[in-house]
Amino acid sequence: MFIEIVTPDKKVFEGEVISATFPGTDGSFQILNNHAALVSTLGKGHIAFVKTVSNKTEEVQIEVDGGVVEILNNKVTVLAEKITE
Repeated sequence: MFIEIVTPDKKVFEGEVISATFPGTDGSFQILNNHAALVSTLGKGHIAFVKTVSNKTEEVQIEVDGGVVEILNNKVTVLAEKITE
């Protein structure tokens, strides 16, 4: 599935991932390929996703202070309020 993570200032990441975990305001949740359509608010915490690099999987974590995530037709769009790097 394709994921795009953006803030008001910049695009933080875009690319294909295997799975992603989000800090929802009511608790964390994970999505996989072919997930049902969903819109959710994000709380403070880590977005974690697994991507393939040179035939190996790699987990990436990005800390956010909140935002919104939309999942639709294997495209995930994250509008993050703030990214702590």
